[in-house]
Amino acid sequence: MYDLLLQSGRVIDPANQHDGIMDIAIKDGAIAAVGASIDASDATNTQDLSDCVLTPGLIDLHTHVYWAGTSIGVEPTLYAHQAGTTTLIDAGTAGAANFLGFRKHVIEQAQPRILAFLNISFPGIYAFSDSVMVGECSNLDLLEPRECLAIAREHADLIVGIKVRVGRGASGEQGIAPLDIALEVADELGIPVMCHLDLPPPSRLDVVSRLRRGDILTHCFRPFPNSPAHLRTATVREEIIAARERGVIFDIGHGKGSFGYATAEVMLQSGFSPDCISSDVHVLSIVGPAHDQLVTMSKFLALGMSLNQVITASTSEPAKAVGHPELGHLGVGTPADISVLKLEEGEFEFLDVEGETRTGQTQIRPHRLMVGGKWLKEP
Repeated sequence: MYDLLLQSGRVIDPANQHDGIMDIAIKDGAIAAVGASIDASDATNTQDLSDCVLTPGLIDLHTHVYWAGTSIGVEPTLYAHQAGTTTLIDAGTAGAANFLGFRKHVIEQAQPRILAFLNISFPGIYAFSDSVMVGECSNLDLLEPRECLAIAREHADLIVGIKVRVGRGASGEQGIAPLDIALEVADELGIPVMCHLDLPPPSRLDVVSRLRRGDILTHCFRPFPNSPAHLRTATVREEIIAARERGVIFDIGHGKGSFGYATAEVMLQSGFSPDCISSDVHVLSIVGPAHDQLVTMSKFLALGMSLNQVITASTSEPAKAVGHPELGHLGVGTPADISVLKLEEGEFEFLDVEGETRTGQTQIRPHRLMVGGKWLKEP
């Protein structure tokens, strides 16, 4: 007997090649069956979702949710409901100095699943606001690889990689050095690096040439400078193509300053789609232009990607990127993480970080969230 049967919704699960009106049966917190017509008499409870789209629980690969412990963090449960997202991957808000606090006071208290990249900088992202902005990798005294290594081992159940931020804003005069330190720690642990790149120096070439198979370049469609596209010739940079061939993962990480339509259009027209779509939500970007995962996904619909493509880039691909293949799809026996969404049709204006707009015909809206077979309570 199933605990719950979700009936007649449009199930889109690209990893299992599902896109159609189907039922989903849930038992003991896991997916028990997915099919076109499951007998309702086999379920203790049923729910009709005939006007909804059901996807594997969406995964936002780049968030900042160390709420109330850092100036950058947003409250994760509120955000999850806003974003229709069941799994939030924190992109290095906490470092070795404060990861335990992040775990005890936020991760273990939140309704959505939270996994994390550990910042290579000891205090994590400690000074981030409209009025105070200090790059945590600008001081090498804060980059102690042995401390990072120890904490990553201690919290290996939650830590999926090492985060490093480089660029004029994040690493200042230290340039590329923090990335080299992060790579050494990640190599010792056998986990990926997620690398943020802002304004040069270092250059795009310096960064991507160091990244290994499975490492993640976030902000991968950032505007000029350090754009992955040559805008004048409308081509993808050679080092970017080489990095993809090498197995580097490309993640959007929209944020406040890291997604431009001019870059995105060149990349997509050149056949270079992002591997992962993520919001880079934080206290500044949640009010725009990123807003949340669903708005970011809707922008890619407006740019011509299909609904299946944007769901793939928000489910199975980020799950693979963080080494959690049990997430991001609706295979039998996997955790029953489900995003229930609505598709609103009309004309919607979407803004990038440079003030450019594009108009789309579909906005993806949140409806309900399930994690481990349980509906999340509305905050």
